[in-house]
Amino acid sequence: MISAGYAKECFKIYRTIRKSIVDEALYNLGVERNLGFQQIQKMEWETLEVKIKHWLNAVKGAVKTVFYGERLLCDQVFAISSSIRESCFTDVSKEGALALFGFPENVAKCKKTPEKMFRILDLYEAVSDLWPEIESIFSFESTSTVRSTAVNSLIRLGDAVRTMLTDFEMAIQKHSSKTTVPGGGIHPLTRYVMNYISFLADYSGVLSDIVADWPLQISSPLPESYFGSPDKEESISSPISVRLAWLILVMLCKLDGKAEMYKDVALSYLFLANNLQYVVNKVRQSNLKLLLGDNWVTKHEQKVRKYAANYERMGWSKVFSALPENPTAEIPVDQVIEHFRNFNSAFEEAYKKQTSWVVTDPKLRDEIKLSLARRIGPIYKEFFDQYGGVQLMKEMWAESLVRYTPDDLGNYCSDLFFGSGSSGSISSSSSQGGGYSR
Repeated sequence: MISAGYAKECFKIYRTIRKSIVDEALYNLGVERNLGFQQIQKMEWETLEVKIKHWLNAVKGAVKTVFYGERLLCDQVFAISSSIRESCFTDVSKEGALALFGFPENVAKCKKTPEKMFRILDLYEAVSDLWPEIESIFSFESTSTVRSTAVNSLIRLGDAVRTMLTDFEMAIQKHSSKTTVPGGGIHPLTRYVMNYISFLADYSGVLSDIVADWPLQISSPLPESYFGSPDKEESISSPISVRLAWLILVMLCKLDGKAEMYKDVALSYLFLANNLQYVVNKVRQSNLKLLLGDNWVTKHEQKVRKYAANYERMGWSKVFSALPENPTAEIPVDQVIEHFRNFNSAFEEAYKKQTSWVVTDPKLRDEIKLSLARRIGPIYKEFFDQYGGVQLMKEMWAESLVRYTPDDLGNYCSDLFFGSGSSGSISSSSSQGGGYSR
């Protein structure tokens, strides 16, 4: 037809038929043509999220099948004329492509809230992954607006992500709840922040692109120990690793302040141990471990043990000091009586107070119980064997004085750290003279 002088007619017919086919294909994929910024801005997030999901499902097929196929067809049918080939493809595809790639840009312009972060990242990832095909398919000068629309979408989406990361950090810093978590358990802030950051780690690839030229503005550098081991320089210097490490540090500093709200110092240390252990577990179980490194995990596990040791020292110091340094040494009866009375009082006070306290991580719970058992059990057993048996049973006050056998102490301690509160009381009757109740 072109050779016979019917180029215009050929072009008109081709454009009309192929454009209807492309438009129908995009419609079937779920691409909405008349969805502008004003409409998107007024949508409830739940509605918009559904449309984002539809777009994500449609974009790959639209680029790799519809537009790619149309470009091949135009190149083949109009191989005789490069100008007609370009005009045909542009007229057939440009409008649909602009609608397709304009959608994420419009979404990025809407109000930024933390809940939108992951859909924004999905949009960025989709456009970024398809960019080589977009650049190749829409390589004509007349389709440069399609390329620029896709690029603008990436820019806008990246800006939105940076804004939301900044807002997320500020939200952590401004968290002002004065309510303490019962029993020193996991604070809701810890759960929310770590779940959020662990999801961010799943997007480390696109986030690395987004934050690559966005240096972290802080008053002092992060401690070297906060990152991976020295032989993993990529992990240490990675902008996304630095960014996520900083967010965790901001949260941990906030938790330090919340720990001070507990009136009992021992409970405040238990709170810190619980929450830092939760952080470490989240890092271990997610892609955060790859970003922060094994050394980061090790350093923070050491901090957990330090918090646990401080809890033990503050929470059980009276119990430890109630027992003699040398439990098998010969000491006067009045001192024996004093040691037993002090121990009973200190142990009951600690037990009653701590039955409602909790250690959420089973491994940490067992480690603390084992540590307590090692510090109390052997000394008390030696002292009990030396002075709590036959010798004192001869005295009238033996039953009220020697209240616990070594096994009793183990049983009571085994009930701790579940946050149940059980009875919170210990019978004053002698375990030797009628047992004890819980």
